[in-house]
Amino acid sequence: MAEVALRADLKLATATLAAIEAAVAAGADDGLRPHLGASQIGGECERALWYSFRWTAMRRFEPRLLRLFARGQREEDSLAALLSAAGVTVVTENPATCRQYEFKTGHFGGSMDGAIHGLPDAPKTWHVVEFKTHNAKSFADLEKHGVEKSKPQHWSQMQCYMAWTGMTRALYVGVCKDDDRLHLERIDYDRSAAEALFARAMRIIDAAEPLPRISERPDWYQCKLCDHHALCHGSAVPLPTCRSCAHVTPVEDGQWHCARHGKLLEVAEQKAGCQAHRYIPVLLANFADAVDADTEANSITYRHRVTGHAFTNGLPPEGYESAEIHACEDKKALGDPSVREFRLEFDARIVEEEVVMWKEHEHGRHLGLYRGGKWITWLPQTEENIMRAAA
Repeated sequence: MAEVALRADLKLATATLAAIEAAVAAGADDGLRPHLGASQIGGECERALWYSFRWTAMRRFEPRLLRLFARGQREEDSLAALLSAAGVTVVTENPATCRQYEFKTGHFGGSMDGAIHGLPDAPKTWHVVEFKTHNAKSFADLEKHGVEKSKPQHWSQMQCYMAWTGMTRALYVGVCKDDDRLHLERIDYDRSAAEALFARAMRIIDAAEPLPRISERPDWYQCKLCDHHALCHGSAVPLPTCRSCAHVTPVEDGQWHCARHGKLLEVAEQKAGCQAHRYIPVLLANFADAVDADTEANSITYRHRVTGHAFTNGLPPEGYESAEIHACEDKKALGDPSVREFRLEFDARIVEEEVVMWKEHEHGRHLGLYRGGKWITWLPQTEENIMRAAA
């Protein structure tokens, strides 16, 4: 009871914390990586990798996790300094760009933490170096089983960097965030494994449709933790970016070509999409079947598996633009006669609802922006935002 009474007397700076978290959230990127990453290629599910490459969902992390990721990035400098103090030559920046060394093979690429020379265990051999942070449980598993078995994605990532650089050794530097223990492990280059990883990347990039799932069971433990579970096993619809559009194809040199507009697309254009966007039909197959298509009208007609209603991914008001299909929370409304009449009478469109709400979080109440029922970002407690939450 004494602890509770004491805590009640604490003057927590909740408004300041909320402002910090809002600033962290505002500075985060959208997570839509232009290329298929070497850090991803060792993932177990090829369909999940395809979904990520095609930008089917945007990951939104709460500020606590964003701060945690930033701490991991800062740790790289600390670990590099430790190696330097031990007499090892550490190169973490490309002098031509003043950034990490970046490698790319078409749409497949990655940024290497660095290269080292003069390692006491092998003083004459250049090594790829990879820095990773772990919690206590992850670190214990790493110590017990080694990188290849415990962290196959990290092992695969280093194989790719060795293939790109021509080095035949890598040093994995893992640190436990709980107690600062270190795990240093030398990794040999495995040519056949690297070739298989590059072939896998090309298979994912070249696939016009999602590859097989790792499991057909929605309750499979890996599926439940996947960012794409709602799309892969539910009735969610991908983001209407160019990469989920039937008109757009990945081409050579890491570029994307739109057949509808007859041009190559910049990254910003790919993220924005356009009104001519039409979903790759299989991406709606979790709740509807494509039954017709009209190339001249740029439309694809579907039949909902539950309601039997037909709806068209095409121009409104008769058709639904891709952004509307994505925004529609209850997909049974698509093609519903009453909805159709309402759209025709009032020239109505389906949009994602955007609201500001209070939420209890960590040490107090924070204002959050929610779109389509999903958290987007924290907001500062300004008078305007407080009024929006009260509306």
